[in-house]
This record gives sequence, structure tokens and C-alpha cells, in this order.
Amino acid sequence: MKRLFTTALMLLVTLQLFAQDQDSALVKALYSSERIYVVVVCVAIILFGLLFFLFSIDRRLKKLEKKS
Repeated sequence: MKRLFTTALMLLVTLQLFAQDQDSALVKALYSSERIYVVVVCVAIILFGLLFFLFSIDRRLKKLEKKS
């Protein structure tokens, strides 16, 4: 029940994000100069780096837990 409530709450929070105005000056400037793709690639690289770092730490901790 708690998991269902949390999932529904997260869906409601994300629905609010879609209601945001998409015609801001920054968004128009990034799309017109095609820099939005550079921003997306940089964010994706940073996220993948963080995920790799977290999974490597997780593996190291599992090895240490098995030894002790």
C-alpha cells in the first residue's frame, strides 16, 4: 500500500512539471542556436558518470562485507 501511494504521489508531481511554460526566452535561445543538444549531452555524461561511480562503490562495499 505504501509503495502504491508513493508511486501515485510521484506521478502527480511529474504531471505538474508538464504544465510548465515551454516558451521561455532561455529555451528559445538554446533551441535556436542548437546548444540544447550540448546541454543534454553534458547532463547525460555527468549522470552516467555518477551512476558508474555509485555502482563501483557498491561493488567494493559488497566485497568488503563478504570479507568480514
